[in-house]
Amino acid sequence: MPKPPQKSTPSGAARRSIALLSAAAFVATASLRVADPLLPQFAHEFGVSLGTASTVVTSSAMAYAVAQTFYGPVGDRFGKYRVVAITAFCSAISVAAAALSPGLVSLALLRLLAGTTAAAIIPLSMAYIGDVVPFESRQPVLARFMSGQILGILFGQAVGGMFADTLGWRAMFALLGALFMAIALLLWGELRSPRVPPSPPVKVSWRGLPQRYFGLVGVPGVPRIFLTVTVEGCLFFGGFTFLGAYLRHRFDLPYSAVGGILACFGIGGLVYSLTAPAVVRRLPEPQNVYVGGALLAISFAAFALLPAWWMLPPFVAIVGFGFYVVHNTLQNHATQMAPHERGTALSVFAALFYLGQAIGVGACGLMVDQLGYRPMFLGIGCGLLALAVLFGRTGR
Repeated sequence: MPKPPQKSTPSGAARRSIALLSAAAFVATASLRVADPLLPQFAHEFGVSLGTASTVVTSSAMAYAVAQTFYGPVGDRFGKYRVVAITAFCSAISVAAAALSPGLVSLALLRLLAGTTAAAIIPLSMAYIGDVVPFESRQPVLARFMSGQILGILFGQAVGGMFADTLGWRAMFALLGALFMAIALLLWGELRSPRVPPSPPVKVSWRGLPQRYFGLVGVPGVPRIFLTVTVEGCLFFGGFTFLGAYLRHRFDLPYSAVGGILACFGIGGLVYSLTAPAVVRRLPEPQNVYVGGALLAISFAAFALLPAWWMLPPFVAIVGFGFYVVHNTLQNHATQMAPHERGTALSVFAALFYLGQAIGVGACGLMVDQLGYRPMFLGIGCGLLALAVLFGRTGR
């Protein structure tokens, strides 16, 4: 079995390479989350229910999940940074193509393609960080890398809402395609420089691939991480995806206001990414997770119960902070699951996270159609608190 790359504290060159990966994660996340504030507009424009319109979200999340089973071994075989750069080029085309969709079915299919092409970027970037940064220094680096994801959520939701009220959602997809192309060119230039160390290739036997995946499940602690991240994605994004539609339905807010409120999630997450080193030092890991779970439960209860829209933005920021407190801890564990096949292991981790999202969005869409928003939000908050308590007790 090949040895993992030699690791050291990230130098200035390594920080530059990781910063570009964070920029790619920014665009990938923005392209995935941009549809959240637009669901009511899709439902109105295409004449369907909100639950049906949510296929635009579930299709990209499902494709993102399934594609991980392919990209993990490819990243291990051909180099994680190289695969990220190539898929960023492909994503530029697939995301921009959604701007030409004539109907809901074609839009859902193009979103499925976009989820497939963008699927490699975040998990293989995390795996690359795991290769070049030692475990004891990794969590703050992952938190800084996550700032790209968080800003992507903020950008996708806020600017998506603004475009819906001005230039339209098609212009938003065209803009994201252009941003993807610019980042892809920068990544390719970085890959050709000496700042990105060559990755020792891992021979991949495609026939033995299922055995490798089942082998990961046999590693102590890995099934717990896999189950936790699946349930986390199902509960959190299953519920949070419909917050924009709830704001539009209950308070009749313009799309720009809905996007601005949803963008507070990114602000809360960004606050966490900037304070993560201090948070990690001052709170033991279980207490960290418990606090995050409590913040999630309080915030979802506030979504269901508060009577005025202007009361909600602080709780949207709190839910962003709480989510990343829990998720970054989980990600840090995931980077150490299988050091010799880190790309494959983290791709499975990401696949289950987005598979959970696809299941959760579909299930919560049915709950909203049948029961309404408030019971769904309250149930999600209770579930997230229970999950955090279980993970905090077993994660050590």
